[in-house]
Amino acid sequence: MEQLTITEKVGANYILLELNGTVTAYTVNELQEKVYNYILDTNVVLDMSQVYQLDSAGVGIIIGAHNDGEGSGTKVYILNPSDYARHSLERTGFMDTFNVISSVMEITNA
Repeated sequence: MEQLTITEKVGANYILLELNGTVTAYTVNELQEKVYNYILDTNVVLDMSQVYQLDSAGVGIIIGAHNDGEGSGTKVYILNPSDYARHSLERTGFMDTFNVISSVMEITNA
């Protein structure tokens, strides 16, 4: 059975969501709710280092949040995507659109 665990941490000007597991059509509901609620008010960092599956539904959540963030003056950051996550994001052709970072220190002055 596919599972996704989301751990939230609050930073100076962002919410960090540590994702562990699969980000698929079967598991994205909680992630979608959290990301879309937070992105209106603050930057959202998705730690994807422990993601071992990312399907089109998961990518769609990230793209939608990215677009919503642009409208509200906030950003979605992808922190240390796993090889699986990186490959899925690259397949979209939008990899250059995403804010991929290796440390939350990269956004503290954003």
